[in-house]
Amino acid sequence: MTEQSAWRFSDDRGQVATAARSPVRMLAYIQAGATLWDHGIRPVGIFGSGHDGPAPDRAKAGALPLDTLDYVGAGSGLDVETLLRGAPDLVVAVSYGGGQVYGLAPETAKQLEERVPVVVIDVSRARGFAGIGDRFAELARSLGAGPAPGAGSEVAAARERLRAVATAHDRPHALALSPAGREEVHLARPGMWPELRVLAELGVNMTEPAEGQGASWSTVDRVHAAGLRPLLVLADVRGHATPLDVFAAPPGGPAGDGPPLWEGARAVPWNPEPLFSPQAHARFLTLVADALEAAEGER
Repeated sequence: MTEQSAWRFSDDRGQVATAARSPVRMLAYIQAGATLWDHGIRPVGIFGSGHDGPAPDRAKAGALPLDTLDYVGAGSGLDVETLLRGAPDLVVAVSYGGGQVYGLAPETAKQLEERVPVVVIDVSRARGFAGIGDRFAELARSLGAGPAPGAGSEVAAARERLRAVATAHDRPHALALSPAGREEVHLARPGMWPELRVLAELGVNMTEPAEGQGASWSTVDRVHAAGLRPLLVLADVRGHATPLDVFAAPPGGPAGDGPPLWEGARAVPWNPEPLFSPQAHARFLTLVADALEAAEGER
């Protein structure tokens, strides 16, 4: 593109996407699309990752109007023609480092970028939660979004409330996890997840799994998990994760039959692929603060 280009954006790979006019038909990874929706930018289509199936995962979708968007699919079934079937003039994707487009095969991503501008936002531990949110906000503004009145104060208020609750109760013990059936669970390594790092910064004592294999997760059996005794459980609610009530139910019995794995613990739905919008972040922090207050009140 020449210097007359009407739109340009430098992404987190250091690559500059350009177009003759501001894009209006955006295809986005579901997490990115839901985040940008909160900023007032509407995608025409979304795609999922290898974890997803033939329908979009509502846990990742935020406020997206899924009945009016084109979900082009996920995983190995995604090819360039499928991704381009809605004639997008911009694709927004995420990366967990190294510039690799998450959810797409490298060759598919390469071919896609030869035909349409692609913007990649890094959502890995390389940047804090607020920094990732700032990048999405910058992209939204470049696409015509206006300011979100009160969004900053809403997050600030939620942060201060959680800090007050956590410090008043001597750094409550929280465990973030993703159940994988009835006998196995993936424990999150908090330092690898920007939203969990925020909780730790605000005074929540995040359980750190033992060192071992797995950069982001440590996989353990239910016996090991039972011994951790958290006050708060942050449970992965994405579609491919086993529901917490199924994992926590007594062996051999249905969910809700008998005492749970962690009696007295409060559960909070946690999406490891969070929306990086102020509204969504404030809601999550409020949920955590509410749960901690309720759990401490029952002690």
